Amino acid sequence: MSAPLQDKVALVAGATRGAGRGIAVELGAAGATVYVTGRTTRARRSEYDRPETIEDTADLVTAAGGKGVAVPTDHLDREQVRALVDRIADEQGRLDVLVNDIWGGEKLFEWDTPLWEHDLDNGLRLLKLAVETHAVTSHHALPLLLRNPGGLVVEVTDGTADYNADNYRVNFFYDLAKASVLRMAFALGHELGPRGATAVALTPGWLRSELMLDVYGVREDNWRDALERVPHFAISETPHYVGRAVAALAADADVARWNGQSLSSGGLAQVYGFTDVDGSRPDAWRYLVEVQDAGKPADTTGYR
Repeated sequence: MSAPLQDKVALVAGATRGAGRGIAVELGAAGATVYVTGRTTRARRSEYDRPETIEDTADLVTAAGGKGVAVPTDHLDREQVRALVDRIADEQGRLDVLVNDIWGGEKLFEWDTPLWEHDLDNGLRLLKLAVETHAVTSHHALPLLLRNPGGLVVEVTDGTADYNADNYRVNFFYDLAKASVLRMAFALGHELGPRGATAVALTPGWLRSELMLDVYGVREDNWRDALERVPHFAISETPHYVGRAVAALAADADVARWNGQSLSSGGLAQVYGFTDVDGSRPDAWRYLVEVQDAGKPADTTGYR
């Protein structure tokens, strides 16, 4: 089927850029109507202060073959989230896929800084943006998603449950935020499964987001130029890869088999057969354990 999600409605919360944008576009490519939210619009930037906008994302969704609808939303504002869900209910009468990808914490955490030395306001703000937003959004959106059987909730995080259980991630606040999102998916799996819906946690690998490309001073068309500086960046992937993972899950009639589990884009590619835009299948989390963390030289042979 060229458009397996033709009659499906999705909400990608946090779709301004990065993984959220990639997920929204790939759901659109599969034919879905996708509501995309975020705080940066063509008229106003958020505190994140990046140029990408939700209108741009919606246009990319439509260009890919779906229908993109941009709705400016601060997911810490309960009334804005309630209004967003009411609008989807009024316009579509259903919600089939909810993707919680809200983050916005890149400028709030300090690498390898212990809790007592970390800026407390920034750390607590990070937790609100990365954790509370997901809870607020699910609280308001899940009753609509449960109107029809087969709904899917995707909690986007950084790291698999296995990897994060054994590895300290950046600092106290970052580690707690990512672990919390993993646990959200587990808890929602218990609450949604008996009611005919599925919840999963999903992590991309080393993501070539707009911000990451800027950090390394490269573009998507010459990203390999960064390998001299950061050799293990060779395992990186585009936001489309995790987007194709979500599209594959949403189109799977047996998606309930994954309920409550922690998944990765690279792992799902082995199951569903999708590739990144260059035709490869990077398996970043296996690579991190077996190559990077093991102290071996960068070599993606057998990992993409």
